[in-house]
Amino acid sequence: MARILYLVHRLPYPPNKGDKVRSYHLLRHLAARHEVLLGTFVDDPEDEAHVPTVRQWCAEVKAVRLHPKRARVASLAGLLRDEPLTLAYYRDAELDAWVRRVRAGGDVDAVVVFSSSMAPYAEGFGDVPVLVDFVDVDSAKWTDYARARRWPLSWLYGREGRELLAYERRVAARATQSFFVTENEARLFRGLAPECAAQVQALVNGVDAEFFAPDPARASPFDAEEVPLVFTGAMDYWPNIDAVSWFAQDVLPVLRQAWPRLRFHIVGRSPAPAVQALAGAGVRVSGTVPDVRPYLQHAAVVVAPLRLARGLQNKVLEAMAMGRPVVASSDCAAPIAAQPGTELLAAAGAEAFVAAVDGLLRDPRRAARVGAAGRRRVRADYSWAAQLAPLDQVLAAAASRQHLAA
Repeated sequence: MARILYLVHRLPYPPNKGDKVRSYHLLRHLAARHEVLLGTFVDDPEDEAHVPTVRQWCAEVKAVRLHPKRARVASLAGLLRDEPLTLAYYRDAELDAWVRRVRAGGDVDAVVVFSSSMAPYAEGFGDVPVLVDFVDVDSAKWTDYARARRWPLSWLYGREGRELLAYERRVAARATQSFFVTENEARLFRGLAPECAAQVQALVNGVDAEFFAPDPARASPFDAEEVPLVFTGAMDYWPNIDAVSWFAQDVLPVLRQAWPRLRFHIVGRSPAPAVQALAGAGVRVSGTVPDVRPYLQHAAVVVAPLRLARGLQNKVLEAMAMGRPVVASSDCAAPIAAQPGTELLAAAGAEAFVAAVDGLLRDPRRAARVGAAGRRRVRADYSWAAQLAPLDQVLAAAASRQHLAA
């Protein structure tokens, strides 16, 4: 058993959004095998109530309250320092003092960093192995945002992409090993940072297929006469906002001509004003729900029409685990090792989405086959234990090298 410092930019519980799903399972995986000291931020007041739960799994927890509005103002200092705005956003004296105390104790065997924004806290640990889970190539995400927005945001996001890439390269050069959520993301980063290529690998997301499992006793949240399409995700996240807005405007009206009882359900926390404005006869915006599984299980089709998709989308794996047919954008579907057309449907553009969804609605038996095949796929290939095994191998190898050096 090792003593591991785990640094996460957001309290890894509850696992109610994409990054927290991954950071939560990573925490539980580490805590089952090692002694974990967790340093993290609480950026949602509702998450304060969950800190005691996280303490049950850790030897020590330092959870610092982060106020997003203040942090956004503080991040502007990055413009003066020629650094990514993200670093200033998460710069905190209280957390830094706690990390310094842990480091001074000298009994940390490894540091695991979740997201590059927490990497500054991992500096100064000498020969202690540092493993960085970048998740996605965030610099490329900001570059994508720049292309999709008008000035001045296009300039600001383009700058963030450039500054963040330079920082990601410095972090990866110092790290013992760097991880990304898919092989495509890892390959992209190897191309952007060839000097770090030997220490870069994929650490793919999993899904809890026992939790996300269909249950005959689970009641439907939908009206009996409607045909429900479902999208799930945090609805204050811009790629999700863009996805549902595009689908509601460019795809749904065409589908409703053939299926007047079709209703698009947008299920997820913190819907932005642009999402709330979509609500109407054909669109239902739920906001936070106590359990997303009823919405997935009783959906006629689950859609993931993200046009700015990075990495592997948990929402797709969860819907597949629930045994529902999923139609995803090509970028969403590509990282998932599923048989196209029989386990997961991919669509590029509005016409393709219309055709794919319409085809499933017209052939319920095929829809059921796709859903069942998708569940078999995630049960076979996407358990968290299997996907996180490479982390154990890297930790073991690093411990071995430390022992030999000593």
